[in-house]
Amino acid sequence: MASRATRDPVPSPSERQINILRKRKYDAMHRGGDPDDKQHPKGKLTARERIELLVDPGSFTELDAFAVHRTEAFGMGDKKIAGDGVVTGYGAVDGRELFIFSHDASVFGGSLGEVFAEKVCKVMDLAVRAGRPCVGINDSGGARIQEGVVSLAGYADIFYRNVQSSGVVPQISVIAGPCTGGAVYSPAITDFIFMVEHLGYMFITGPEVVRVTTGEKVGFEDLGGAEVHNIRSGVAHFLHDSEPEAFSDVRRLLSYLPGNNRERPPTISPSDDPQRRDPMLQSLIPENPNQPYDMKAAIVAVVDQESFLEVQEHFAQNLVVGFARLDGEVVGIVGNQPRIIAGALDINASVKGARFVRFCDAFNIPLVTFVDVPGFLPGTAQEYNGIIRHGAKLLYAFAEATVPKLTVILRKAYGGAYDVMASKHIRADMNLAFPTAEIAVMGPEGAVNIVRRNEIAKAADPARTRAEFVADYKEKFANPYKAAELGFIDEVIYPRTLRARLHSALELLKDKRDTNPPKKHTNIPL
Repeated sequence: MASRATRDPVPSPSERQINILRKRKYDAMHRGGDPDDKQHPKGKLTARERIELLVDPGSFTELDAFAVHRTEAFGMGDKKIAGDGVVTGYGAVDGRELFIFSHDASVFGGSLGEVFAEKVCKVMDLAVRAGRPCVGINDSGGARIQEGVVSLAGYADIFYRNVQSSGVVPQISVIAGPCTGGAVYSPAITDFIFMVEHLGYMFITGPEVVRVTTGEKVGFEDLGGAEVHNIRSGVAHFLHDSEPEAFSDVRRLLSYLPGNNRERPPTISPSDDPQRRDPMLQSLIPENPNQPYDMKAAIVAVVDQESFLEVQEHFAQNLVVGFARLDGEVVGIVGNQPRIIAGALDINASVKGARFVRFCDAFNIPLVTFVDVPGFLPGTAQEYNGIIRHGAKLLYAFAEATVPKLTVILRKAYGGAYDVMASKHIRADMNLAFPTAEIAVMGPEGAVNIVRRNEIAKAADPARTRAEFVADYKEKFANPYKAAELGFIDEVIYPRTLRARLHSALELLKDKRDTNPPKKHTNIPL
């Protein structure tokens, strides 16, 4: 018969330590109650489930899993939960590394304390040192009241790192739960915000505080829901129906972005012929200059098939921005949308475009601009709210950008808006035009009303005389040829050749070198 020692061996010291480690790891993932029991009934995923949706299977390495808070106030000494309400670490998306933090709302409501903040700051610092993107998954009630000012200091530490990381590594925020106070300022500084409808909320003060301080009664959705911030405020960039859909789109966005500001965007092997010609472009522009068409149709016809990822699709729809590929190379797209207020630039469109242009310039993404703009939107509402200042942001962004800039004018390019939309005069590298382009101070009708006003008033048949003047103005000015004669347009092209022309220009400019004068920083008209 075998001895008892043989049947039931005593674990060695090293095995005992491994068992302790195993137990502590298990406890770190499950203490504070099973996260499933607190998140799933609310229709929400746990912090770790969210990370698993984002990263490649098996690629996530957690850091600081055993960290606990240090406060004894308000009975918190008996509630020290490993991880302290946030899961941090690093993983990979499509084999490319990134750093991640994911709020755990099952622990203290995801509220931020001193140690919580230290964990987040650590991965943010590592992201900059390693030159890799940082993704924050937000589901937090804000500062942890029990820790007082140290929680506020923790938020400030994070904000500072957001600012220092800006333009150095891409920063992405996912709003997957209610976020208030300090928990919204950090996402606001990041480059892109994803929101999940009916789960994610952002507000400085919640509905109850609003009611007490102002008497206004408002619910979560109307105050800071995903639709509010994607459609009305412009705070967010992407709107999704579910968490899996949101994380899938985060993965897609990352496929267009470099790891840091010293890298080029990732290229892929193209399956679409760079010389492909689309006859649809020949007939896209209507005969009637006041008839709208869809600028997205032109964009999709030119870029690699199924490569266009629109950003802020629901906000300021008179301007289209997004990422795409040309022969496998990433480009940033900016285009006026004639279907919405005739493509005129207003406050929201100007701010939307300026921020996108500056992001592309910071991360070495060439810009392709599709122009059909009748001018800036007139009216007292625009003037009183600062269209002059806000419109200048888009002008400033294009002028400041040193990446390759390609511009094509499809139809209208009137007045100051012509200058703003990546014109030759603000360092665009290649400016093309369709034969249908109209480049002038203003449209023929308005111009004739001003410069021919007296002659029309004195004419025997004012309507006929006015029509003749309009036709004459169109022939002389409302076309691309005067600008081409002056070198402001490099080439008037056959519309069907646009993809090939943009591809060749992009190849020509891929090693472009351009700089701005030395300075501490610019002073964009905020």
